[in-house]
Amino acid sequence: MADFMTSTHKTKWIYTLQDIKHKYKVANQRAKQALEMFGTTRMEVDIDGTFSYAESQNDTKDNAEKRPKPLKVEEEQLLRAFYEFKIQDVCDAFKFPRKIQATALIYFKRFYLLWSVMEHHPKDIMLTCIYAACKAEENHVSAEELGKGIGQDHHVILNNEMLSLGFDLIAYAPYRALEGFISNLEEFCGAQDNDQLLALKGALDTARIEADKIMRSDGPLLFPPGQLALTALHRADAAHGIFDFERYLRSVLSHHDQPGHAISELTDSINVGKLLTPTSKDVKHIDRKLKSCLDPGSHDKSKKRKHRSKDSSNEVTDIS
Repeated sequence: MADFMTSTHKTKWIYTLQDIKHKYKVANQRAKQALEMFGTTRMEVDIDGTFSYAESQNDTKDNAEKRPKPLKVEEEQLLRAFYEFKIQDVCDAFKFPRKIQATALIYFKRFYLLWSVMEHHPKDIMLTCIYAACKAEENHVSAEELGKGIGQDHHVILNNEMLSLGFDLIAYAPYRALEGFISNLEEFCGAQDNDQLLALKGALDTARIEADKIMRSDGPLLFPPGQLALTALHRADAAHGIFDFERYLRSVLSHHDQPGHAISELTDSINVGKLLTPTSKDVKHIDRKLKSCLDPGSHDKSKKRKHRSKDSSNEVTDIS
């Protein structure tokens, strides 16, 4: 297996929080400019993987009053968080290993560092990321099977597959490191009887759940997987209280010749960012705005449907 320290994951995909915020802002601004210039934010992917903005089929680009309102950076964040939760749901439904789930989430995060949700709908990119993760982790599932399993058109997955070429397909998750830390803890704690071993197993189960949550935060873009694993382990120990985490941390760092200040750095990373878990209700209005940006005519169609519905209702009233 490739080494994380020399991987593209480390050299290209670990950022500061300021870097991440800047990238989200840049992508959001680009989509806003496209909305003003073209009347739509929808990107079209050519067969060779190149991108271009679709031309609006109506006059919205020349009419500021009819032009859809762009999403705010904060609205994009909520929508991304919603679909990251959906990625975990879909992977659970297919009973995929956690490594596939984590890889799909990392691909999804990497993609939206480069693009706005106004340019590519996250529902489509979610499917592409899961499909690409299955292929990268050699858990072969056809696009047809994946699309059928969640009631989506599998052609969307195949049409966007070229996008995955920019993901850098090697990705590292915290779960393998977690297994190693727990194994090491058995020796550190001198665990020999069944009660101690069961307690550590319970801590590992809790740590995996905490790692699942961390994977939906900004953590995977900020810290290496080993650090995320220690964060999950710290949270698990806070729940179980079976060992002295700081003493264990010092032990781990001493074996890797890490300077003393690294302890405070690792401790600081325990709060890896606010975890958002929006519901369908929370993002309903944002999704409507997004559809208007991607397809400005959809808003007019919706208004016409409502108008027809109202007319039909009046006709029924008149008859009675």
